Amino acid sequence: MSGSYEPQDSYFRRARAEGYLARSIYKLQEIDQRYQLLRPGMTVVDLGAAPGSWTQYLLQKVGPTGKVVALDLEPVHVRTSNLIVYQIDVFSEATEKLLDKFAVDGVVSDMAPATSGQRVVDQTRSAALVARTLALARLWIRPGGFWVAKLLEGPALSALLSQARELFGQTHIFRPKATRKGSTECFLIGKKRKPC
Repeated sequence: MSGSYEPQDSYFRRARAEGYLARSIYKLQEIDQRYQLLRPGMTVVDLGAAPGSWTQYLLQKVGPTGKVVALDLEPVHVRTSNLIVYQIDVFSEATEKLLDKFAVDGVVSDMAPATSGQRVVDQTRSAALVARTLALARLWIRPGGFWVAKLLEGPALSALLSQARELFGQTHIFRPKATRKGSTECFLIGKKRKPC
């Protein structure tokens, strides 16, 4: 265990004190504050939602008139009337058809691969997850909508950004302050989904 990794750091303690399920809430909060993504009444899809801290934040921001659709293989520990939860593999074909009846304003993903400890393997798996989120974003997001996905930075970054630029009018790479020291993770952000 590296000396820089502190499992119960200030963000962890803050999340517990404020009633959030994980410290990752603060990454999404910072992204939203920087890029002004979320508004009341939106419908947003949360990929890799478990345990549910991003879902908690999304529900606060979209409010009672909005809707959050949370997908994960693991259970999501949040329940409310404007939340729909699917326990499903995002790579399954069934996932693609889940949102046919929704007009989706945004897709967010905090998905990460089960790490192997081999940097190249982990980067490749992470890139595959991001590519999948982009494919789903292409299917689901209405024109003008947004996309956020976590990536373990590696050789695939430029290709993924190129794919995102085909879909969105604005693209960004962002590393929130809440990211752990020594982590290679960053977030790719797309705004202003181009007309289909």
